[in-house]
Amino acid sequence: MGVAVEPLLPLTEPAVSLAHHRDNGGGAGLAEARRIGPADVIAEVRAAGLRGRGGAGVPTATKWAGVHGTEPVYLVCNAAEGELGTFKDRFILRRNAYQMLEGLAIAAYALGATRAFICVKRTFHTEIAALCMALNDLRDANLLGPVPIQLVLGPDEYLFGEEKAMAGVIERGKPQPAVPAPRSAPNRVVVNNVETLAHVPGIIRLGANSFRAAGTDGSPGTTVFTLSGDVRRPGLYELPLGVPLRMLIELVGAGVPGDRRVKAVFSGAFAAPLTGALLDVPLDYDSVRAAGSALGSAGLVVYDESTCMVAAALAFCRFLAVESGCKSEIQEITDRLDRIERGDGTETDLDTLRAKCGTGTARLVRGVLDSFGHEFTAHLGRPCPLPRDLPVPKLTDFDELTNTFTYDKRYQPDWSYLA
Repeated sequence: MGVAVEPLLPLTEPAVSLAHHRDNGGGAGLAEARRIGPADVIAEVRAAGLRGRGGAGVPTATKWAGVHGTEPVYLVCNAAEGELGTFKDRFILRRNAYQMLEGLAIAAYALGATRAFICVKRTFHTEIAALCMALNDLRDANLLGPVPIQLVLGPDEYLFGEEKAMAGVIERGKPQPAVPAPRSAPNRVVVNNVETLAHVPGIIRLGANSFRAAGTDGSPGTTVFTLSGDVRRPGLYELPLGVPLRMLIELVGAGVPGDRRVKAVFSGAFAAPLTGALLDVPLDYDSVRAAGSALGSAGLVVYDESTCMVAAALAFCRFLAVESGCKSEIQEITDRLDRIERGDGTETDLDTLRAKCGTGTARLVRGVLDSFGHEFTAHLGRPCPLPRDLPVPKLTDFDELTNTFTYDKRYQPDWSYLA
């Protein structure tokens, strides 16, 4: 006989006020955490198997246990979401900033943190307003625990979301590494993103078994998928980890318009894309990694067969060349992709791409080359054979009423050279 569990409140369940949050169990997680003590909080998070919802899926309890009992400890909530194809942290803050803040307070208590920070881009006006309202409400109700929490506004650069750069903004107001790397002495910095922290109150209030009722053994719980690109119904969907990619695209996203087939699915700017032959891959950390890609922030960008993969790779690289901390590394790759895209590329450009695209920011290009190398070869000496309006998903807004994203137009392909 299985263990009976109470389902967790969805991360995306709206909480329009503190009263609404408390009616749904808000505050009970922090109260329980303070009753059982820091060590048992970390043990419960470990038993739940919560993995970070922002990158490599590192177990959250492993991060926390690495600094527990040391001092000083600084806890940072990364709310500076900027990964291509991702909007879920902003969506959670818009719908229920109270839940994330309660998770932050629990984590700060468990870590014995000296201070906690919430780092958010100053252009995120809606999210900042939601955070300020929730912070004021929770402080007035004495529901934030004993650790001071500070809101830090930073620049709109993608680099701001990198852990060391974020520490630089906290210290000096600039996204430059200014303190030792996270988890290194003497300063101890733990960074969790919005979604990771928003899971914590339910885990502590309802127990690890409730969290494990969804997802897989290795990737328990739910996550909020951002689905964009060539799908009929783009949007943000909270689903158990381990659902097949095909289900997300065809059932939840209503499939690709025009009865075209999926050509590639990108999961951010640093991983090889999944091809249309891999639609049955379960969307959990380990299965996606085994398929040669990465789940990352669960932001999935779908491109159908009308897409030129050289143009897609170039668009992602242009974004990184402008906004990442690896400009010098990515600029030559971007320049050579641009030459190939315009029809001026040579075999030497392809050889250079293959030589340079092995690690780091170039993994995406390496993956596109491996899966769609014939398109690069066919591109040599001729301009793009498949020019189209390509949604390059630096997502700047989401309209819940129409289920549509707004894209940053700076990174759309420029086809003027074809005129």
